[in-house]
Amino acid sequence: MRLARLAGVAVAGAVVSGVLSGTAAPISAASPLGAPAVDHVEWAKWGDLSSLRVYPTPAGRDASARPGASAQAGQVWNEVLALAPDADIPGMYEQFACHWQFAELFEPGKVSWNLEPWRPEVSYQDMVAAGCNPGGTEEPF
Repeated sequence: MRLARLAGVAVAGAVVSGVLSGTAAPISAASPLGAPAVDHVEWAKWGDLSSLRVYPTPAGRDASARPGASAQAGQVWNEVLALAPDADIPGMYEQFACHWQFAELFEPGKVSWNLEPWRPEVSYQDMVAAGCNPGGTEEPF
């Protein structure tokens, strides 16, 4: 996700900085929105690197763009894990939470939110400064 403008905006408050510090709740496919937030997921290859494409539903996009939506990131992550249990590896939730909080604000309607297991684990501030894609450029899909 291209969020070049994000770094100066997101680090402004303690509420925002707490988004990525927690762990996801136990896995459940139930959505906190009353409707699924994730339509489907699929693993893709970019060269020899893997990427998990998360396709949000319209309800998920709408919910993620609302103030206070960061509190739902862990619950919606459980929807992702119900569809792709192998995504439960270090750094993936943090990328998802960053996309959940900022994708629809800075790149509305992006077809998928792409999470890569090869990206390094970084601090919240570094994750935001990298536009949710630390350790390399955004994949071309």
